[in-house]
Amino acid sequence: MVTSAKSAAQGADLLALAVPAALITAVYVAQYAFGLAPCEMCWWQRYPHFAAIAFALGGLATRGTRLGRALVALAALAIGISGAIGAFHAGVEYGWWQGPTACSSTSLGNDPLASIMNAPLIRCDTPAWTMFGISLAGFNFLISVASAALILVLIGRRSKGLSR
Repeated sequence: MVTSAKSAAQGADLLALAVPAALITAVYVAQYAFGLAPCEMCWWQRYPHFAAIAFALGGLATRGTRLGRALVALAALAIGISGAIGAFHAGVEYGWWQGPTACSSTSLGNDPLASIMNAPLIRCDTPAWTMFGISLAGFNFLISVASAALILVLIGRRSKGLSR
């Protein structure tokens, strides 16, 4: 039982780092390689993933301790929060509810005022890209919530294995 608890611990630790790192990498590739500029709510989804990466790195650095387990659990929570924001954003995109009126632009150039005045507004209610009718926000929801749940299940298995 100790071996399965140890593998659950390693799985939780690695997922807590790999999932947000992969999602952040994917959105930056989409942004800079394919020109999909993020809206305000897209940015909101990134912030918890940045926090999750920091928590997961801390969890890996303190692996095998209570602090390490707590940091991995916080990473799972942050991943889940990003997924919840993604669900809200997807609902705005599908027209299920109204979103915030804030829009954003990412480039300021040499003349910040001219860049702001001439920058296109990136709407939160229009998906920049979809596959099978699911937007990036929808994929963030699906991947993040499932990953957060799996990490928490693995943490639970680890705890049960250690208590026996």
